[in-house]
Amino acid sequence: MAKAKESIHQHATHKDVVLRLKRAQGHLSKVISMIEAEENCLNITQQLHAVVKALVEAKKNLIHDHIDHCLTENVGSGGKKNKIEEFKKLLSTYNGI
Repeated sequence: MAKAKESIHQHATHKDVVLRLKRAQGHLSKVISMIEAEENCLNITQQLHAVVKALVEAKKNLIHDHIDHCLTENVGSGGKKNKIEEFKKLLSTYNGI
């Protein structure tokens, strides 16, 4: 059974997320070529760190955008809004992917 096509859902931050992901893609390609060329491990690690950082920032921006435009609009004032802010703060400090 065919899955129904979802509606287009784009916000202002999507362009930034795409740029960050393309940056991560470029860094990852560089990491692969550095490993294949048997380059210095420190240099490889620095490039790999750049990949992870770009992915984390893209994820954070996308989730914050979703919270701001999709969740916040549907939440009234009070405790629920505070929970959303707590969630955003947690995502801002989380270093994993």
